[in-house]
Amino acid sequence: AWRLMFALGAILPCFVIYFSTFVMPESPRWLVSKNREDEARDVLKLLYPDGYDVGVIVHEIKEGIEKEAIAEHAVGWDVILFPSPAFKRMLLVGVGTAIAQQAVGIDAIQYFLVYILDESGIKSRTAQTWILIVLGLIKLAAIVLAGHLFDRKGRRPLFFVSLLGMSVSLLLVSFAFIGNANSEGFAVFGLALYLAFFSIGMGPGAWLIPSEVFSTMIRAKAMSVATFMNRVTATIMSSTFLSVANAMSWAGFFIMMSVVCLLILGWMFVYLPETKGRPLEDMSQFFAEITGDRSILEAEEMLYRRDDPSLETEGSTPAVESTARSPHRNLVPERPPPEDAHIVGTMA
Repeated sequence: AWRLMFALGAILPCFVIYFSTFVMPESPRWLVSKNREDEARDVLKLLYPDGYDVGVIVHEIKEGIEKEAIAEHAVGWDVILFPSPAFKRMLLVGVGTAIAQQAVGIDAIQYFLVYILDESGIKSRTAQTWILIVLGLIKLAAIVLAGHLFDRKGRRPLFFVSLLGMSVSLLLVSFAFIGNANSEGFAVFGLALYLAFFSIGMGPGAWLIPSEVFSTMIRAKAMSVATFMNRVTATIMSSTFLSVANAMSWAGFFIMMSVVCLLILGWMFVYLPETKGRPLEDMSQFFAEITGDRSILEAEEMLYRRDDPSLETEGSTPAVESTARSPHRNLVPERPPPEDAHIVGTMA
């Protein structure tokens, strides 16, 4: 049985990946980076309305690649290790969101689902297997729903609903270990709600936020830090799960995790900006304004000037105004992009 399970886990994904190559187009960003701009335009035409000038998008992707290359060589790790106030706030939001995704205990709970079901009173292996299948399908359906809602309702509302729902769900799970009346039902129903609420907000959103708040100057390094801290938190939560649960009691552990979800909700309410429909330039301006630190704008202005010498202006000209006069700012299409158009660059 174990051999078959591991074999299916290795073979089935290979088939899925192979057959997906026949229907999945190449990333426009990758095509542009390989100087295959005509192919990139063909792919972008599949994503944008008929008549939309995708050449503008290709131009912006090309500029973005060039600026990221400049930033990668111009900016060292000092900006991450010893950040200015604006960069510090940016890292707090991006890295903090990545950590929060695992701090709610998702990996630990998923790893030990069978153990939790067994402790709640569900001893039948067949019943456990079917419950796991149903929980997986619920999680999948919630992720699909989240994909439709993130660009319609915004990031903050979905995060708040997700965290509040997880907090209530974990309380329900704790009831399974307090009394004996219908304890199995509380466990299964609570776990189903927990996975659904996680997948509708914290699951996909925790990777979306870092990609939308990190400035081009620190994007590559900051994303690596966010990913590293996410996995470190997952390792800590998973490796201490059983020890903490046994020390506190299962009911106490799930109540504690419910409180953790509420604390993260309060933190996000204070620090998390709404990134829906906002370009990176707006996010840099946002962090500069709330921290009173304009060094982030000046640093990005220097990148613009290095990329295009024609942007040299008088020293007294504010960085924001100079940036606004950048030639690529005038290449705004007459027709507005679709509601989720800005995600193309992120996903590419």
